[in-house]
Amino acid sequence: MIEHTVTFRLVHPPGSPEEAAFLAAAGGLAAIPGVLDFAIRRQTSAKLDHSFGISMRFASREDYASYNGHPLHAGFVRDRWIPEVASFQEADFEALESGSRRDAAR
Repeated sequence: MIEHTVTFRLVHPPGSPEEAAFLAAAGGLAAIPGVLDFAIRRQTSAKLDHSFGISMRFASREDYASYNGHPLHAGFVRDRWIPEVASFQEADFEALESGSRRDAAR
């Protein structure tokens, strides 16, 4: 299982129609085959200057690779993400094996 997360800040003013349109377009990524547990969240902490986060999961590396190459994702990145995102941080995680979790908790 891979968890794909990204936090970001838009070039648009908070609460603007442009912000709402971007978030609606981002929600369309949930329709790409293989995307699980898709969520868009608003940042509530003052510790990070990013306003939003998107997370999703993939059952396999193949599903994740398919998502990255999907025309809907590529078009969103080209047409919306690049021109409308001022700053972002992306991370992808895989769970530790069960023995590693126990060791890390000690």
